[in-house]
Amino acid sequence: MSEPAIKIHNLSHYFGQGKLQKQVLYDIDLEINSGEIILMTGPSGSGKTTLLTLVGGLRSAQSGSLQILGKELYGATPQALTEARRHHGYIFQAHNLHSSLTALQNVRMGLELHSEYSNAQMKACATEMLKTVGLGDRIDYYPDDLSGGQKQRVAIARALVSHPQLVLADEPTAALDSKSGRDVVNLMQTLAREQGCTILLVTHDNRILDIADRILDMEDGRLINAKSAVLSMI
Repeated sequence: MSEPAIKIHNLSHYFGQGKLQKQVLYDIDLEINSGEIILMTGPSGSGKTTLLTLVGGLRSAQSGSLQILGKELYGATPQALTEARRHHGYIFQAHNLHSSLTALQNVRMGLELHSEYSNAQMKACATEMLKTVGLGDRIDYYPDDLSGGQKQRVAIARALVSHPQLVLADEPTAALDSKSGRDVVNLMQTLAREQGCTILLVTHDNRILDIADRILDMEDGRLINAKSAVLSMI
């Protein structure tokens, strides 16, 4: 059996120092297998995004064990966290596109940490990925000239262009209408299956729960339930 993509044990996290210190995650234990699509739900402020950023190497783990793609991130150096991020694709709620760059240039940024690509290869890969997400005719458009759904498709293309082993998504449908949101998650699901990557997606959107292999519920910094998507629909 292959190593889990995510293996977390006894992970806690705090914000602030001294008397102002506040615990935001409590003794998280979690395993996610390679190739799984996992949705994490829960009220605002429950710790979902904090956990996602720790898994993504955007914050340093303070305690416990956090093994991502076989690498222990607790105690990792900044350089090791940067290296770990090269194997992740991150999709933000607000797409986080650079307004001064075209769609092509934004997607190309997903390859710039990968020294094995030449400039010509980066352009070719970015162009092909934009075609894959249905934006082949928008490669030279700037974000301000794209709809909300199109911007999020560019963000997906940027996250997936390097064929990451792990995709992390933070409320990717929050700013979208129901059709655009469904299109976006269907696209993520299809591309992830084709590329064989693992997805961990934070959401409040009950309309997309059916794409998950499992659904995790978080409340007050604790994982309180982990159920299959089939059971959650009953």
